[in-house]
Amino acid sequence: MKKAAEWLFQAHQANERFAPLPAELVPHNLAEAYLIQTEYVALRSATLGQVTGYKIALTTPAMRAMVGLNDSIAGDMLDATIHRGDTSIRAADFVHLIVEFEIAFEMAEDLPVIDAPYDRARIAQAVGAVMPALELADDRDADYTKLKDNALILVADNAWNEGAVLGKPVADWKGIDLAALKGTAFINGQNVGEGHGRDVMGHPLDALVWIANNLAARGVGLWRGDVVITGSLVTSKFPKAGDLVRFEAGGLGAVELRVD
Repeated sequence: MKKAAEWLFQAHQANERFAPLPAELVPHNLAEAYLIQTEYVALRSATLGQVTGYKIALTTPAMRAMVGLNDSIAGDMLDATIHRGDTSIRAADFVHLIVEFEIAFEMAEDLPVIDAPYDRARIAQAVGAVMPALELADDRDADYTKLKDNALILVADNAWNEGAVLGKPVADWKGIDLAALKGTAFINGQNVGEGHGRDVMGHPLDALVWIANNLAARGVGLWRGDVVITGSLVTSKFPKAGDLVRFEAGGLGAVELRVD
């Protein structure tokens, strides 16, 4: 697993295009892919800080079918890659920047492995705040037509996550219907997509339940202060230098990203 992680780490350092792992390093199953992910994230943590958040990807049947998996997948977010409040990034720091438009949760309680499995009621009790979020990802110019042959490598590659931009936390969130909440994406003031909270696994809290139980199954707890982004309400966008990206999420407010 360590050799595969080192290969991925070096590929990222060199800004290489997303490509299959060498045959001798390819994971044979999902469990091995997550073990490689853990080792790869550990290599990145030396400069980007510890894991303080998580993402969920492939939340729709269509996306899972595209890559040939029958379940969603999780990725880790490192502390230095999580931006609080409107921010700017450099397009040059990515091979091929992806931005997604999500609902994020910040945990107010620990959810240890021993108490799993979790349900929506218990998860909701543990949420301290909710906020709009922009996920930052990098597909490194992947050939999407070949993802079905490399689905486990997508998992090992931390589901392409490069962090998130978080809006202002809303602590008094329980009066907001998160399933009905409408999210609208803008690039340079132009509406580029709309969606609702229910578009992510039926309810954003159900995506959070999925993450908590996925982590627990791998021996990992979800801890107070951790942030979870729960999947995009709008199709992925690929902003370029000079673009201003904005996500308006109803009662949760808005968050902006400038790409330099």
